[in-house]
Amino acid sequence: MPMTHSIRGAKSIPDAAHGTAHPAIRTIGVADLRQALAKGLDDFNTKPSHIVLVPMIYVVVGLVAVRLAAGYDVLQLVFPLASGFALVGPLAAIGLYEMSRRRERGLDMSWSHTFNIIRSPSIGAIIRLSLLLGVIYLAWIATAQAIYVMTFGNQAPSSIGTFAGQVLTTQAGWTLIFLGCGAGFIFALLVLAIAAVSFPMLLDRNVGTIAAVQTSIAVFLANPGTMIVWGMIVTGGLILGSLPLFVGLAIVLPVLGHATWHLYRAAVEH
Repeated sequence: MPMTHSIRGAKSIPDAAHGTAHPAIRTIGVADLRQALAKGLDDFNTKPSHIVLVPMIYVVVGLVAVRLAAGYDVLQLVFPLASGFALVGPLAAIGLYEMSRRRERGLDMSWSHTFNIIRSPSIGAIIRLSLLLGVIYLAWIATAQAIYVMTFGNQAPSSIGTFAGQVLTTQAGWTLIFLGCGAGFIFALLVLAIAAVSFPMLLDRNVGTIAAVQTSIAVFLANPGTMIVWGMIVTGGLILGSLPLFVGLAIVLPVLGHATWHLYRAAVEH
């Protein structure tokens, strides 16, 4: 039987559907992650046509970001721009959570229902959490630029080949890799903690941003090892899906998005 505990020290906010904004948190393991992924894949296989829209937006935005970076002499930010989309991934997949929620309740899964999100009682909280992720993303880009300036100065790379050589074969380049990966890990850990289950919870319950974020953090603190493994799975999947030219995200993102809904259901008591 799964172990549960309640969030302590948090003010309870009424929830008409479930009684409290701060439900008990279950202790989950790697087996639960495998089950969530299996259910996510099953959701994807059930009716993949209804989720084409969201992944394609993700693909297009990624390609545009890379093109802008390459065209405006900020080549050093191509990797931070692309990798940083993992920080807004929970927002990009919100329509997928809704589809999994509808399937779970035996409702129609047409992709047009993703627009029902705008009529959600928690839409204000969803917007606020989305803005927070946007701020974190911009902070990551600013940090990446600051690290580049600290290691290479203000001079922009003259070409892709030159930049790759500088990064891979010089002391400054190794420092850039070390500091950049360290900073990226901190940003990714932050987003994992605050957004792992917060968006699914906002779709599932009429709660506020703070309550959803508190629940997500509680899930992380109750299951730190499992959630870090989940973050590694998501990161690995997004990296593989980004090769080549982000097209693999059309499969990876839907599966991970659906799986995130099932992870929420496994980790949060209902």
